[in-house]
Amino acid sequence: MQEKGKLSEILNLAQKNKIKVSRVPRTKLDKIHQNNQGIVAEVGEYPYSDVVEILEKSKEELPFILILDSLQDPQNFGTLIRTAEAVGVHGIIIPLARAVEVTPAVVNASSGASEHMLIAKSNLSQAIDALKDNEVWVVGLDQSGMEIESNSRHVRGTLGLVVGSEGEGLHEL
Repeated sequence: MQEKGKLSEILNLAQKNKIKVSRVPRTKLDKIHQNNQGIVAEVGEYPYSDVVEILEKSKEELPFILILDSLQDPQNFGTLIRTAEAVGVHGIIIPLARAVEVTPAVVNASSGASEHMLIAKSNLSQAIDALKDNEVWVVGLDQSGMEIESNSRHVRGTLGLVVGSEGEGLHEL
């Protein structure tokens, strides 16, 4: 009964917002997405942000920005988006090429966090330069790198945190 109530609510919202609704057999929905719960929305491309918008969002606080260097796995990307939202990251920057983009699998893995997080596609070298120009301290995570104490000024102020790809780690920029 409650499911019908939620479906009814979704249909009412669609009608109110003049969104076309089509009824199709469940088998067709299953071909689109395995875990569709009886409803699927067709949407446009993900509305990527830019570095300037992320910096603007964080101007009243100390910027905390996640930079993903050539991440490949949609599940990892979705998990990082979800975690970033939970810890207060203002935005995520991904490369223009050779990296996973925001796809339905990423949105699903992010448990909806991708709908709230600003995600920019940019040349990473230029993005990092822009962050530095705005006094953001940029640090790369590397398993063989030096340890930074948690009370260090580097982790208490502005922070751009670079995470490398699953197989290759950080690339030379």
